[in-house]
Amino acid sequence: MTANSTHVLVVAELERGQVKGATLAAVACAQQIAQKTGGRFDILALGHETSSVGDALGKYGAGRVYLADSSDLKNPQADKASQVITQVAKTAGATVVIAASSTFSKDILPRVAAQLDAGMLTDVLSVTAEGNDWTLQRALFAGNVIATVALDGPVKVFTVRASAFAAPSPSSTASPVASVELNSAGQPNQIKFVSCDEKPSGRPDATEARIVVSGGRALKNSEDFERLIGGLADVLGAAVGSSRALVDAGITPNALQIGQTGKVVAPELYMALGMSGAIQHLAGMKDSKRIVAVNTDPEAPIFEVADYGLVGDVYQVVPELIQKLK
Repeated sequence: MTANSTHVLVVAELERGQVKGATLAAVACAQQIAQKTGGRFDILALGHETSSVGDALGKYGAGRVYLADSSDLKNPQADKASQVITQVAKTAGATVVIAASSTFSKDILPRVAAQLDAGMLTDVLSVTAEGNDWTLQRALFAGNVIATVALDGPVKVFTVRASAFAAPSPSSTASPVASVELNSAGQPNQIKFVSCDEKPSGRPDATEARIVVSGGRALKNSEDFERLIGGLADVLGAAVGSSRALVDAGITPNALQIGQTGKVVAPELYMALGMSGAIQHLAGMKDSKRIVAVNTDPEAPIFEVADYGLVGDVYQVVPELIQKLK
């Protein structure tokens, strides 16, 4: 594939009819590819009652915003969504299909890659122009190794790490919006949506929040975690995170885990409270703009990456901090 033929299709992720912030990282990556190669990019949103989404996505310089609107796409089902994405990619002549790294994209895009007979990568950190082609960088071994790779073939599929690309600035020109014609009768039906169980917390998603407050092994039970970590997060209007140790102990749900096998975040402020700083956890938060750590062990590895550190007991420090902030 030559650089001049690059045509990127960004797959947007929606939640309750709204564009998830991580999608803008994929848009920023598409902008970079288009600028470096002289190509162009479009955006595709799949869902139900998506008319307002077109306006939200149409202000970032895309050549066109495609809306695939159907009650069948209200809930993400990999077989139906991948077929629609493949259809639009072929119709639009896309040579690259990308999305932000998430459970949504990692479920659907591998199917798209298979249907397009394309190579695929996950968690891309950067794109570099290399003559008539370009290479990608991705993290390996908890971020200790950065691999530079190239995808072969006329079509490429990959997901980008949201923390690696800053949200793009809006454009003054709105992109045209096009509806995708769907044939409901021809869609696959091997997968059926049954239910979605979630516990509403009223707090921001850690992958999109400006501030994340995380607790580690020092927290002894779920009540203490909610009182201290949750209490401080509520005062700051922050998201809540957890180490894997607490998830494994049943103190916190898996949805809160930050790290190599959890969520990857890069907020403006990350507070690591009672965390030792295991390398697997650092892989999920070391790109944060400011890191504050509290730990009783002055030799804890977390202090090596922290901008501000306090040697102390979270059971004493956090209540005082909450009281001061109030």
